[in-house]
Amino acid sequence: MVRKINAKLVLRLRAEGFSLRQIEAQGVSQHSSIKVERAAAREQLTWETAATMTEAEVYARLFPGVGIRESAYLQPDWPVMHRELAKVGVTLKLLHAEYLDHCHTQGAAGLGYDRFCKTYAAYVRAQGVTSRVGHKAGQTIEVDWSGPTMQLTGPGGETRNVYVFVACLPFSRYAFVEPKLDMRQDSWLE
Repeated sequence: MVRKINAKLVLRLRAEGFSLRQIEAQGVSQHSSIKVERAAAREQLTWETAATMTEAEVYARLFPGVGIRESAYLQPDWPVMHRELAKVGVTLKLLHAEYLDHCHTQGAAGLGYDRFCKTYAAYVRAQGVTSRVGHKAGQTIEVDWSGPTMQLTGPGGETRNVYVFVACLPFSRYAFVEPKLDMRQDSWLE
């Protein structure tokens, strides 16, 4: 991913008399500052004009079309996909298969499953919504041994490793936790 130059900051600092080295100390390279200065001269953009504009507007005026790209793949309707995923029995795998069928009927290229999942995850992060994993009450239980072991010191001063068994009901998020002295099958089944 390409980082955008903070062009508005460069224009403000140069108007305040900052040198290229002083601007570099603010986190913008000298090379980037020179690019902004040249573009501003070409576009006849001064700090007085840029001060009333947003950062995106300044960047778009100085560097038109930079960073804008069209995907060669037909993009899914992510809000619809997110709503569909809330339904019982709907998975990303199923949505991807339906998406590929839609792409085929449109005669367009579709995203692969890995890219589909990563793009959905990016949509979820950008929108601040929660990725849904559906669980039915009482249908599943998740079990495992918990991370690092603990030490148990007995009355005689001897120490033993203690392993923590954790079981969780994902629908209600109730957890059951029990320490064990070993991780053998008998302890697991108990």
